[in-house]
Amino acid sequence: MNVLFASMVVAVAQAGAATPPTTQPAAAGTGPVVVLETSLGAITIQLKQDKAPITVDNFVKYVNEKHYDGTIFHRVIPDFMIQGGGMDASMTEKPSRPPIRNEAKNGLRNLRGTVAMARTNAPDSAKAQFFINVKNNAALDYGVGGAGYAVFGEVTSGMDVVDRIVAVRTGNKAGHQNVPIEPVTLKTARVISK
Repeated sequence: MNVLFASMVVAVAQAGAATPPTTQPAAAGTGPVVVLETSLGAITIQLKQDKAPITVDNFVKYVNEKHYDGTIFHRVIPDFMIQGGGMDASMTEKPSRPPIRNEAKNGLRNLRGTVAMARTNAPDSAKAQFFINVKNNAALDYGVGGAGYAVFGEVTSGMDVVDRIVAVRTGNKAGHQNVPIEPVTLKTARVISK
């Protein structure tokens, strides 16, 4: 299942001109820190347990179950976001647990470097897939374009890796658009501090 569907494409169109590469101030010590080891380098994420407890708990469970190991960033859209966490290199979706409640109304915005849950058009449909914003995406925030997309973390190291990922060539594969021609693998995801 390709999550984020048309609502995210519409959000891209509504987002308008590129915004400056800013992020909200990092809040140290609010939750676990996770490192994503990708085929293009490491990305460190500070999770926001205090702002998105359900989402962080869900994400950490998938990390601890090694669900993300060997998945790919299967949806890469320049000047928007990179999405991963659910597909293997053949574009087969991995099994996941039931969806969680949308915590987009938590005060966190979809700014460059933030990590949010991917979902279908149904607000409470997020499972395992997530995305990293590569620019400020206000159209994805709660109340701007509806229910919003729940931000639950922020990249604290490795935005250069995220920028390398978003710059890869993409095409169509197995009925999906914006798929990297050369797979970008999420080799491992590990909690490094709680």
